[in-house]
Amino acid sequence: MTFQPTPSPTNIVPEGAPFSDEQRAWLSGFLAAALGSLTPVDAAGFLPQGIIATPETPAGPPLASNDDAPWHDAAMPADERMKLAEGRPTSQKLMAAMAQQDCGQCGYSCAAYANAIFLKDEARLNLCAPGGKETFRLVKALAAELGDASADAKASPGLEDKPAVAVPASKPGTSREQPVDAVFLGRRRLNGAGSEKDTHHVEFDIGASELDYVVGDSFGVFPRNSLGHVDQIIAMLGVAHTTEVRGRTLRDVLSDEVSLGLAPDALYELYSHILGGTLREKARELARGGDPDGDAAQLDVFAVVQKFAAARPHPEAFVDALEPLQPRLYSISSSPKTEAGRITLTVDAVRYQIGQRKRLGVASTFLVERMEAGETLRCYVQKAHDFALPADPNTPVIMIGPGTGIAPFRAFLKEREAIAAPGRNWLFYGHQRQATDFFYKDELQAMRTSGLLTRLSLAWSRDGAEKFYVQDRMIEVGAELWRWIGEGAHLYVCGDAKRMAKDVEAALVSIAASHGGLGPDEAVAAIRSLKKSGRFQADVY
Repeated sequence: MTFQPTPSPTNIVPEGAPFSDEQRAWLSGFLAAALGSLTPVDAAGFLPQGIIATPETPAGPPLASNDDAPWHDAAMPADERMKLAEGRPTSQKLMAAMAQQDCGQCGYSCAAYANAIFLKDEARLNLCAPGGKETFRLVKALAAELGDASADAKASPGLEDKPAVAVPASKPGTSREQPVDAVFLGRRRLNGAGSEKDTHHVEFDIGASELDYVVGDSFGVFPRNSLGHVDQIIAMLGVAHTTEVRGRTLRDVLSDEVSLGLAPDALYELYSHILGGTLREKARELARGGDPDGDAAQLDVFAVVQKFAAARPHPEAFVDALEPLQPRLYSISSSPKTEAGRITLTVDAVRYQIGQRKRLGVASTFLVERMEAGETLRCYVQKAHDFALPADPNTPVIMIGPGTGIAPFRAFLKEREAIAAPGRNWLFYGHQRQATDFFYKDELQAMRTSGLLTRLSLAWSRDGAEKFYVQDRMIEVGAELWRWIGEGAHLYVCGDAKRMAKDVEAALVSIAASHGGLGPDEAVAAIRSLKKSGRFQADVY
């Protein structure tokens, strides 16, 4: 392999160039970094054998970032993301395996989590909640392939000389590792009678916890599994509720320590060791990612215990085979400037049917059904990843949040009202039916009357003969929307990552082409530029 060495930062820009010494040094350093990214590396991200790391050919693997990540699209299937990452360094493949939502549930952004695993700063491979088992399997395989490469990365000349930075202990309540207690105050249903949805405004008292937050942040809650569900599993295991596991009762451990959702591969592996014959082979195939009976996507822990009822695993081994119960994040719908000492959420209860069984969303039904006023729960504030109001209160904002996606925008509006921000505000909101699903109707209409809410554009998908969504309303008022963008407005979208957010972005591209006089590629580039500049931000799930 041959290549041209990267010039030294001190001589890229010649002395005769029309720059001061300080400007020349800065520009040389910038160009050196840019050209350095062209240095050849192997599949793991390291210099090929025979190439010696020098200041002119910096060593060390390129780490993952959003800047060069064509797979950073939450609507893209995992197999397509991994195909785009073929031939890339392992750190970037790890990022492609993530769910691409930058939701923060793992405590990182997607790129930061991938880099932490790559550099062996993070041993937990199962933190990507939106990606679930699919992401875990991909990450686990990549981590196994990585072997000692990431350890070598830390010992490479380009990284070993970096001074150690002391990381201060995080304040309680600012990470999933250090939750605090908040007091549940109550809830009220936001849907009218006859709605197909069950959405609640949920309130917590955080006064004693010393939690602090800003609008745009999310609230992480540690839910508890339904005791009825827990008791059914214990009954099928054929043991007592009071059986001791991990120094606690089995009932308590299954209630708040482990996930009873989609069954992990380790559970299938456990059953493969205690079953015989055909059932053993089925358990082994499921552990390898197979689907012998066509039901793998539906097998939660309860269903696996039921499927392999002939086996009775030891309670300790059973619990050890399960995944930890992960916290859930919810967009905060309040502003600390108007609701001091409180945090409010907008929570849609998840319920669905598979066969004869009703399945329940663990955290959502915990918040809207099972918590009683005065109870406490473990929680923390997850700081937003690039989702915040503009620093200049004069800047107009456009908010697109159907359904529970309205949560952060209720907070935005209350914040703008509290600080008397002169910037214009435009909200796009939609749901199924206006009569039953117009969340915070009275508040929004009052904001419209006061002038705080400059424009309120509504879309109801079930009120007409044809379904009509927020993206359809955007296209309908595209000329005015494009005018606001031209006047410096910041855009925000919150809601479903796989469908709504993708359709909203497609609508913006269409508007840029229709009302901005741009060609297809130019329109795509214009929206991409808004993202890169921070003028188009998303909070998706």
